[in-house]
Amino acid sequence: MAISDAFHIYDTTLRDGAQQEGLNLSVHDKLAIARHLDDLGVGFIEGGWPGANPKDTEFFKRAQTELKLKNAKFVAFGATRRPNVKAADDALLRALQDSGAPVVTLVAKSHDRHVDLALKTNLDENLAMIKDSVEFLRAGGQRVFLDAEHFFDGYRSNKSYALEVIRVAMAAGADVAALCDTNGGMLPDELSHIVHEVLSSTSARLGIHCHNDTGCAIANSLAAVAAGATHVQGTLNGYGERTGNADLVSIIANLELKKNQKVLPDGALREAFRISHAVAEVTNVSSSPRQPYVGVSAFAHKAGLHASAIKVDPNLYQHEDPASVGNDMRMLVSDMAGRASIELKSQELGIDINDKEVFGRVIERVKEMESRGFTFEAADASFELLLREEMDGKRAHFFTIEKWETEVVRDQSGQVTSKATVAINAGGKIIFSDGAGNGPVNAIDTALRSGLEKIYPEISIFELTDYKVRILEGRQGTGAITRVLVETSDGNGEWNTVGVHENVIAASAMALEDAITYGLLRQGRKPE
Repeated sequence: MAISDAFHIYDTTLRDGAQQEGLNLSVHDKLAIARHLDDLGVGFIEGGWPGANPKDTEFFKRAQTELKLKNAKFVAFGATRRPNVKAADDALLRALQDSGAPVVTLVAKSHDRHVDLALKTNLDENLAMIKDSVEFLRAGGQRVFLDAEHFFDGYRSNKSYALEVIRVAMAAGADVAALCDTNGGMLPDELSHIVHEVLSSTSARLGIHCHNDTGCAIANSLAAVAAGATHVQGTLNGYGERTGNADLVSIIANLELKKNQKVLPDGALREAFRISHAVAEVTNVSSSPRQPYVGVSAFAHKAGLHASAIKVDPNLYQHEDPASVGNDMRMLVSDMAGRASIELKSQELGIDINDKEVFGRVIERVKEMESRGFTFEAADASFELLLREEMDGKRAHFFTIEKWETEVVRDQSGQVTSKATVAINAGGKIIFSDGAGNGPVNAIDTALRSGLEKIYPEISIFELTDYKVRILEGRQGTGAITRVLVETSDGNGEWNTVGVHENVIAASAMALEDAITYGLLRQGRKPE
């Protein structure tokens, strides 16, 4: 069998993942995500429930003409027929048949209490609903997977009935019975034991569908595979309602890198970092920096002791090569930094420092500045400016902000306006410039650009893409210290700078000055 059929990687980001609070996917979003999932090499992409809502119906219609999948097959999701209705007369089953999807996943009740309270029918009728629905879709030429909903709770409540649900589905022609930990309450040891028992009792091909309510969705999925499951369902980045579904990226990486089990096409795993973050952009849900394998902090090292060891051999403090999933090792510069941290970080930035005195000065300066509230972990551009200053004996200089003033006014109608005036020393002369914005920081940014563009026209492509403020604790009984992180883009990349001051606007101006200075260096400008 091909990889996709010998072992199923089944993605339900577009259906189960889309149930996450605050996540709302348009049809266009779903088509874009499907392309990324196909690039990753998953075997099956569950597109939604055609017939149950217009958006999913439209998705399947457009997918037939707009998507040419290289690796995956589309799956339509739906439920078994309604109680006491013929399968051929059930409109939702007809919609599944008409969806054009080669595979259908049917959700069925496997917990006796749910049959009674949710379906409001008897146990025998539920079995008939499963049998009739699978046979109806199979007769139309579609492949059928069964999602046995609430299976583990049902197994503990009425083992014989839960097993009968699996047997009936397989006898009717289902290819796979996925055991669902719908409430996410299972732990790996018990789950593995139940999967083993079900395999022994039914000889069915089993799958696993886990939720993360105990924080064990990935571990539970791997435990099921170890017990004999050959079909794993999950979502990219662990999207899903409540605490989310099992994260497919981590499952795949663990199987391929830790278990040497091939589940994706050759080379596909190296696209995991790119695809994980590309999908996060589409969903507009920020990726967790601490996500295993593909988080930006997954291979980030901060302590000087770690850095010293990594300089000798990266594997001493890394469980895998970051490149295996398309990620990179990062050195974080902080008050924990030692010589090795600075050396590795400078190499990462493409700067060779051979002077021990420079290393010493950088280390002491970083520690002193962090004691005042600065952080360079997320401000690589500010750190690079600091590095270059210590190497060259002077700061890269294009301009100086001599003075700034801001004004925020709320008029009688309730409208708020922000204005700023800056005095900039650049090119041997003083430039006065005004700007307006949706706040005082935005106004200063506008005024700076407006004044400097006359001398440095390339500034017109710079864009402030992110702005974060953090209030640090008060010091020596005085007011709080404000730390500002700014992200800027020139269309070809982003860079981050930091400013710290008691006043949030002053801290922002400091970060903006670094941002423009670094941007001009990126554009090839030589400092004055």
